[in-house]
Amino acid sequence: MSLPKTPSFRLDGKRALVTGASSGIGQACAAALAEVGAHVVCAARGADRLSETVGAITAAGGAAEARGLDMGDLPALEALLAEEPFDVVVNSAGTARHSAAVDTTPEDYDAVMHLNLRAAYFLSAWSAKAMTKAGKPGSIIHISSQMGHVGGIDRAVYCASKHGLEGMVKAMAIEWGPSKIRINTVCPTFIRTPLTAQTFDNPKRVAWIEEKIKLGRVGEVEDIMGAVVYLASEASALVTGTSMLIDGGWTAD
Repeated sequence: MSLPKTPSFRLDGKRALVTGASSGIGQACAAALAEVGAHVVCAARGADRLSETVGAITAAGGAAEARGLDMGDLPALEALLAEEPFDVVVNSAGTARHSAAVDTTPEDYDAVMHLNLRAAYFLSAWSAKAMTKAGKPGSIIHISSQMGHVGGIDRAVYCASKHGLEGMVKAMAIEWGPSKIRINTVCPTFIRTPLTAQTFDNPKRVAWIEEKIKLGRVGEVEDIMGAVVYLASEASALVTGTSMLIDGGWTAD
């Protein structure tokens, strides 16, 4: 009798791009992919923090390099993706400007939409274009949010950007499926990162978060790492156009 064999979670010989890799969830994603054998191109605007990330990965025995990148600079983004096709692309670059909807300024709206949706759109399209041209399969992963599935206090713009991202991913999965290019999202609850520090400094917001998370704790970046490795690897070969909710049960209501 021959038993089925678990598909490999390893990424040896694979080339991965991680945006927003200088801190927080992006840094954790880069570390996770390097740990399972990928050569990781770590991209972000902050050169010092980016160098620290790459240094820590290589010191731990991983393979990584730093690339300065402003995701809002579409010509620079297109040039990077045209150099050589990646096997795995993880987009963790994102921003938030929270306020009541009636107080949202056009400047805040544009800042959030340009990074969270516009840049994510073209990162996906140009990554898939390069993969298709090379005739190779690939996995594109966006760090979305539970707020791409529900609403939130003072988060109308942020929710709009993430709901838009979720719809975008579904349509792209349909288009690129025949080329064996998979695209999915990881949707965390509140994770302790520099981006969420302001939220965690607000006692009312902390009470709201603790009430909604059924498992009774907020997320840490380590909670995201396994999901990204899974979606990047052959273990998820039949997974595309969907979202992995890592929300402690927030959206179970």
